[in-house]
Amino acid sequence: MSQNEKNALKTGLTQHTKMADLIAYQEGSVVSRTIVDKKSGTITLFAFDKGEGLSEHKAQFDALVYVVDGEAMVTIAGESFVLKEGEMIVMPSNVTHALRATTRFKMLLVMIRA
Repeated sequence: MSQNEKNALKTGLTQHTKMADLIAYQEGSVVSRTIVDKKSGTITLFAFDKGEGLSEHKAQFDALVYVVDGEAMVTIAGESFVLKEGEMIVMPSNVTHALRATTRFKMLLVMIRA
């Protein structure tokens, strides 16, 4: 087994697991865990305490949000959407967006740079 293969196995991400178990909530905080970070894009898990969020901003790339747990309000170009566990939305590149946890909330953010 190569060193790269050994390192990959150490991350714990090559094992069968529940996505929600890979990140924990912290009171009054937003927590993130990068799963994949490549030139072509990123996959990041986030855990938001109730009331926490990301302020309005734009990104250069399309981003997919998949709700792993809880509920959040996602605002894209001034239009608000309530997303619950198992639902997803795409936030288009160069369009303002924000989100706020209406309950404790975990999401998977997939950003494709290519």
